[in-house]
Amino acid sequence: MGLTNSSTGSSLNNNTGFVVGCDYKITLAGNPNTGKSTIFNSLTGMHQHTGNWTGKTVENATGICTYKNKKYLFVDIPGTYSLMADSEEEKIARDYIASGISEVTVVVVDATRLERNLNLVYQIMNLTDDVVVCVNLLDEASKKGITVDLKKLSKELGVPVVGTIARKKSTLFNLLKTINMVCTGKLICNPNKVTFTENQEENIKHIFEKAHSVTEAVCVFSNQNYNERDKKIDKILTSKRFGIPIMILFFCLIFWITIVGANYPSKLLSNLFSFIKPYFAGFLLFIKAPNWLFSLLVDGVYTTVTWIVSVMLPPMAIFFPLFTLLEDLGYLPRIAFNLDKCFKKCCSSGKQSLTMCMGFGCNAAGVIGCRIISSRRERLVAILTNNFVPCNGRFPFLITIATIFFSGAIATGESFKSSLIATFVVFVVISIGILFTFLISKLLSLTLLKGKTDGAILELPPYRKPQIGRILASSIVDRTLFVLGRALSVAVPAGVVIWILSNITIGDLSLLTYIANFFDPFARLMGLDGYILTAFLLGLPANEIVLPIILMCYTRAGTLVDMENIQSIFTILSANGWTIITAINVMLFSLLHFPCGTTLLTIKKETGSFKWTAVAFLIPTICGILTCMITNLIYVICT
Repeated sequence: MGLTNSSTGSSLNNNTGFVVGCDYKITLAGNPNTGKSTIFNSLTGMHQHTGNWTGKTVENATGICTYKNKKYLFVDIPGTYSLMADSEEEKIARDYIASGISEVTVVVVDATRLERNLNLVYQIMNLTDDVVVCVNLLDEASKKGITVDLKKLSKELGVPVVGTIARKKSTLFNLLKTINMVCTGKLICNPNKVTFTENQEENIKHIFEKAHSVTEAVCVFSNQNYNERDKKIDKILTSKRFGIPIMILFFCLIFWITIVGANYPSKLLSNLFSFIKPYFAGFLLFIKAPNWLFSLLVDGVYTTVTWIVSVMLPPMAIFFPLFTLLEDLGYLPRIAFNLDKCFKKCCSSGKQSLTMCMGFGCNAAGVIGCRIISSRRERLVAILTNNFVPCNGRFPFLITIATIFFSGAIATGESFKSSLIATFVVFVVISIGILFTFLISKLLSLTLLKGKTDGAILELPPYRKPQIGRILASSIVDRTLFVLGRALSVAVPAGVVIWILSNITIGDLSLLTYIANFFDPFARLMGLDGYILTAFLLGLPANEIVLPIILMCYTRAGTLVDMENIQSIFTILSANGWTIITAINVMLFSLLHFPCGTTLLTIKKETGSFKWTAVAFLIPTICGILTCMITNLIYVICT
């Protein structure tokens, strides 16, 4: 096996661009959670991310494998339970298989759940004769005392059957050999199809009956209680009494580890960039860069970019592996199960709870995660509301303000007690964000995105031992570095803009001050001031730079200010008129304002629409403005 000319993310319409020069085209189909994408990765040498919940792969991914001097184009189509419904995943899978583009369709099934998986096998055999069934996860089946008679299964189905363990590449050679024999005509498929009628319900009934009888004929269960352990765990994790509290506990622990753990690498990165800065400045002096260019590159671009990297990278590098660990264990579908009723009341998908949780790490990653939602309407609802949960970029800001103005740390210096109070305040802010997620989801379902929830199959896959190496690779490479790269793409021009606005003056005032003065009357209605509102606008590229810009404006520094001492920050903020109501409204607006530039770029890519990108910008911004105006009005009336 070998890898040549591979690419991912192609759609059906683009497949002709990949088949040139390939000898055979192979479709990989199957239920979610069968290891289909893992087989795809092993065969092609690629690293398509595979998730342990329904429908993780939403687009067709393609890659090339060489076997016996022949090139095989493998197409990993979306995982689906059926071809008889109308979700996006099922449409893509059905249309691709029925198109006849591929010489062979490989249907990957789970050896531990054969009966359920055979339903799809019979539907695919009704569309094409050239089918190879790949019975995967034989190691899991062995652990559970399940034996599958592969030869007998092949006779029952009338098509070749191959047993594999996706994580062991050596087990896939037989699969390739079988595919080659079918492609070259050395092995003829003669599927034993179920006769379909015009009655859809009758067809489903016949398929279920056939799948049940075949499973009884080919499977031996030496341990009838093989999934008893999973059932016992689920009685606790998905119970009405303990399910949601345990979920909250898990995420509080993840947030705590992320917040505390990120401080150390963030400090190291900050020190590293401070160490490098003189050398970078020295290089510019050596090449005799003009003063304006020197200041622009050092005080503008370098300072902004290194600030974002040092603040943004460590939390993501901690949060995403922890989140992926829960995913690999099989816990994330349980979260969707627990919150399904809440989101259904909002006429949205229970899977939105998963994408909402991803938003705590990064809203851009949360938007990408919305691909797991099959309904386009429900997917748009999830995308448009993902920004209501604070990402890692906003957490440091929220924690700092909560510590300074609510915890009493400035007055008493009691670190433990103040940290508990600050944590509670941040928890309240997060709860407000989740509340807005529910409210706006319901409002969108009644207005712009009218409709009722289509319903979804929320599969509870078996708990599995996590693959630590794959977790680190996929979470850091596929998520952390991907999101960071997008952030940096907007951070560089942001550094230029901030430098220009703060260093070019008209009279005695900088352009930044003129802009702040322009926004000041409106900002006062929100309980803010012009500099605060300007900082949020300039912080569009990344939320991490909002507080430094505020401090820069107040100190007239002309470059981003990094003050880790909360006493110094408190002195500057209070000297510029900050009170409790200012802090409240700043935290609320930090929670409820437009998505960062990285998230907006991601929304545009995922929706393919400037319209929905604009709506995603306006909805939280309007919510933030109105909320701050209301709280400020209440404060004024009460005082």
